[in-house]
Amino acid sequence: MSAPARDLRRYLAQVPDPRGRKGTRHPLSAILTAVICAVLSGANGYRPITQWLHEQSVDFWHFLGFTRRPLKYGALRNVLMALSPEAFEAAFAAWLREIHGDPPVDALEGVSIDGKALCGTRSLDQRAMMLISAFDHKTACVLQQAAVPTETNEQKAALGLLKQFILTGRVITADAAHCQQETCEQIVDSGGHYVITAKNNQPTLTGMISSEFAALDAAFSPLPSTATAG
Repeated sequence: MSAPARDLRRYLAQVPDPRGRKGTRHPLSAILTAVICAVLSGANGYRPITQWLHEQSVDFWHFLGFTRRPLKYGALRNVLMALSPEAFEAAFAAWLREIHGDPPVDALEGVSIDGKALCGTRSLDQRAMMLISAFDHKTACVLQQAAVPTETNEQKAALGLLKQFILTGRVITADAAHCQQETCEQIVDSGGHYVITAKNNQPTLTGMISSEFAALDAAFSPLPSTATAG
């Protein structure tokens, strides 16, 4: 029986299998579906993932696509180390698009840009690996992500990430690290909108904003105060 149209396993079955045919014991789609389920349940490494998987019922193993007892830590690590992350990400993103569908034509879609350090990647002689991610406000799903090269910073990496999106109809939100003219120009020139925090890393800009709010004829002003009786 074929998998339903929106079945995650159907999409993950399209990811190229890095293993040779000889000695392959488990379908790759079952392994990848198990990884996603385990991570969503809080597992954050190879050992926790396999531990979570082996704690599940036999019926659940069969549902995922396993036909025998699932693989253990070492085998899982080898598979994921050899897997194409781009192919995995593309299959998962295609499933998310199918699940959530396209937003209404006249709706504005919020997308947040943020950088995070990956836990466990920092060493004595190397900084933690940084990722810049774009995630959807409505679903909280990561739409795209990329590594931040060591020779640059989060804001520069975000410029490259934004080029991978159709920004028309989207509102990009970000923290003060992205309050830069080139970032704002790229968003607007691509048909998007932005809401970005301005802090003391831009003293001239924050001063101008404060002055504008304080002006009597301000374009932006706080809620009107309640008039007091004389």
